[in-house]
Amino acid sequence: MNEGWVLPWLAAASLLGFVTATMDKRLARHGRGRVPEAAFHVLALLGGWPGELLAMLAVRHKTRKPAFLVPFALCALANVVAVAWLLGLRPG
Repeated sequence: MNEGWVLPWLAAASLLGFVTATMDKRLARHGRGRVPEAAFHVLALLGGWPGELLAMLAVRHKTRKPAFLVPFALCALANVVAVAWLLGLRPG
């Protein structure tokens, strides 16, 4: 299996996660339509969680909402496990 696409994919997804989270924060400040939390979770599952996390910390977005953070952390963990599996980093 050719895993050469994994790191570029993760970089692009992470950039998209960062942009999406900062855009959502801007929308929230202006009282406009928001990005659904489910979209953040799907993006985290697809590898965008590092960018989302960086944006969350940088602009203090959704950092005090356990109902969002717990599923987000589980999605990030699932992504890490999937990437490790794809890259052949299996125990034993």
